[in-house]
Amino acid sequence: QMQLVESGGGSVQTGGSLRLSCAHSERTYSGDTTGWFRQAPGKERDFVAAISWSGVTVYADSVKGRFTISRDYAENTVSLQMNSLKPEDTAVYYCALLRYGSDWYRRDDYNYWGQGTQVTVSS
Repeated sequence: QMQLVESGGGSVQTGGSLRLSCAHSERTYSGDTTGWFRQAPGKERDFVAAISWSGVTVYADSVKGRFTISRDYAENTVSLQMNSLKPEDTAVYYCALLRYGSDWYRRDDYNYWGQGTQVTVSS
């Protein structure tokens, strides 16, 4: 059973940067897409970014130009580089794997989830 483990969360000030990493416990395949979602207190879990196995990327409008998702095939990891962080980016960030799905933005279609990592941005 695939397991996803996030790392790299923490606390930064406005304008700072953090890099999150998601490690996959098993190999991934050409039909797999890895995504990042986030959930702030009292809010729903929202889509942030996703990357296909071949490297195609999509982003939520709120993070375009500030966040970059990338894949390391050798390490079997997916990273989320977050720059120019804002207080509204504060949330628990989750890594998720979509296996052979087509709607990368749809939370309920993802098959596997990590435990989440906290990101806190102070003003």
